[in-house]
Amino acid sequence: MFPVRCFTCGSVIGDKWEEFSRRVMAGEDPGKVLDSLGVTRYCCRRMFISHIDLAELELSFTPVMER
Repeated sequence: MFPVRCFTCGSVIGDKWEEFSRRVMAGEDPGKVLDSLGVTRYCCRRMFISHIDLAELELSFTPVMER
């Protein structure tokens, strides 16, 4: 899960994650995407660049409920 605020400066960044992820997956340069989203502080940029989405991995370890 992507954090709502930057850990360092407290700026709200969570609302930009969906568009950032979608555009990077489409092949755009992450730096240019962050520039266009208005993310200029390097502390906030590292939150996007270093984030690893583990939700899919966690779901693979969830026990399946028997019916």
